[in-house]
Amino acid sequence: MLVTVTSKGQIVIPASVRKKLNIRKGTKFVVFVEENKIILEPAENVIQKGKGLLKEGGEVILKYLLEERKREVEREELRLR
Repeated sequence: MLVTVTSKGQIVIPASVRKKLNIRKGTKFVVFVEENKIILEPAENVIQKGKGLLKEGGEVILKYLLEERKREVEREELRLR
């Protein structure tokens, strides 16, 4: 599916995708940038993953947090350029 970015940087998620993923008005997303991709993930999914990390042990949590921090630094560096 092809979508267009508005002058405000917004995109419309097609109705078929919203319906399939149960996305409604007010749904919150976490935005990730990986390589050349923008990934939108419902915040609820991220919270559920976080709960699962607690069950798996500290090493998994640490790895996840370090990867997320690395992405934050990369985003900040791009913003400052």
